Amino acid sequence: MLKRSIRQTTDKDLKKRIGLDGLRCAMTRTTPYEALDFLSVLSRDFPSDPEVLYAATHAYSDLSLRASQDLEREAPLSVEVHELNAESLEVENKWDEAAAEYRKILAGNPALPGIHARLGRLLLSKPQPSPEDVEQAKANFEEELKVDPRNAVAEFVLGQIAANTNDWPTAIQHLSRATRIDSGFTEAYLGLGTAFNSTKQFTDAIPPLETYVKMAPASPAGHYQLAIAYAGAGRRADSNREAALQRQTAQALEAAKNKTTPALESDSAQQKPPEQK
Repeated sequence: MLKRSIRQTTDKDLKKRIGLDGLRCAMTRTTPYEALDFLSVLSRDFPSDPEVLYAATHAYSDLSLRASQDLEREAPLSVEVHELNAESLEVENKWDEAAAEYRKILAGNPALPGIHARLGRLLLSKPQPSPEDVEQAKANFEEELKVDPRNAVAEFVLGQIAANTNDWPTAIQHLSRATRIDSGFTEAYLGLGTAFNSTKQFTDAIPPLETYVKMAPASPAGHYQLAIAYAGAGRRADSNREAALQRQTAQALEAAKNKTTPALESDSAQQKPPEQK
């Protein structure tokens, strides 16, 4: 009755109440996926309503849990179960256990797209990755490119790894590929321009850095690197302009940070329990 009524009523308050009641009813029955009909209407007609968003948060969380339980019951040895386990372990910062799950996948499916990159990213996500972790991550991103030669993220990370060891020619090679594969990859342009600046190839640095500052005009780093490139290329006026923009954007970021910090401290103070006498 509720599923039929929610599509017929034109009264917004009544529609919201029907939707929330229907959602609650569906989630307490043995067929919770019927909740999706109500969630569809509620999210479309009440996208900013706090009560609707609160109910949807719980419903989607419950549906996610149920789907994961269904997956583990129906296909306990599947690749997807290992992926799900790895993702859960990552959230808990259990890096080695998560890596083991990804390695189980690769042991049987070495050409599966995305898994080498996930393992590489995981190894670099450790609080203090060791040199061995970095080397393993590098090897995994290289393997990912054999599986998927158009993986821009893999190219970018390999470029960053090379840059961290001052291997600028390799960094330029990977970062150039990343920008060619994904023309909207903002950080790849900054990395490429920075690498060119580091080898004093200032003229080559200008195009990627100009692209970056157009995409991220509020980034002090972009204006700073572009100022260096312009100065190296003999474009003094352009360099001075970018240097001024670098100072302005840095000051704006600092002002925003200073404005936010007192508010956070105030919220934290309000949440502290009163001192016991």
